[in-house]
Amino acid sequence: MSVSTPRLVDSHCHLDFPDFEGELDEVVARAGEAGVGLMVTIGTKLRDFDKVLKVAEAYDNIVCTVGIHPHEAEAEPDVAVARLLEFAQHPKVVGIGETGLDYFYEHSPREAQKQNFLTHIEAARETQLPLIIHTRDADEDMSEILTEEMGKGAFPALLHCFSSSRPLALTALDLGLYISLSGIVTFKSAADLQETVAGAPLDRLLVETDAPYLAPVPNRGKRNEPAFVAHTAAKVAELQKIDLDALTIATTDNFFRLFTKVSRDQLA
Repeated sequence: MSVSTPRLVDSHCHLDFPDFEGELDEVVARAGEAGVGLMVTIGTKLRDFDKVLKVAEAYDNIVCTVGIHPHEAEAEPDVAVARLLEFAQHPKVVGIGETGLDYFYEHSPREAQKQNFLTHIEAARETQLPLIIHTRDADEDMSEILTEEMGKGAFPALLHCFSSSRPLALTALDLGLYISLSGIVTFKSAADLQETVAGAPLDRLLVETDAPYLAPVPNRGKRNEPAFVAHTAAKVAELQKIDLDALTIATTDNFFRLFTKVSRDQLA
């Protein structure tokens, strides 16, 4: 691949998960061949953060985040802002989360999720590292919390794997957040999301896989991996009515604008 070819960033994947055990070298190589120059592997449990960090430390073009997924809010209820700040000092830790609200599965009580979310917001506010937000079936509470908390002091943030309503997208954009799109945007059932993406400002969009989940068409049903973000990017380019190179340049620029701790030198 030509060095002048624009490179994509997979802004959200889970490379520490057992799905990739024993073949990370091959997964990273395939990502490079598909035009993916950088990957962010995401923390979901503090008790497993060492595994996340180990992956990031093993590859020059992988960075990570630290956080507690809303599913884990009850299992790790007493996390302090100071603990997140301590982890965030590591040079490979470039974001806070993922955190947020999930009222679809509701694996943790809503109040535990909210408290977990607020703790992560404070850590993002203090570090000014981007907050990676998971939200599902919680639009009203998510909008309310984001609006109230942003009023207390700004923090950088993105809604990852966005598949929520247009009103939530508009609220997030008004508050200065970014929106990251996964393989869901390629699904035939995602007409409402596709309409939202078509009208979204290009300078606020990122792309991701959420691997090993949500493989995009034409790989739907398979284990997802960072190389497949190219298919998501192609669909977003189609919806935005621009060519793939322009979409790649824009989303990668957006990534570095948001993830200020990451150097472009890490883009392989």
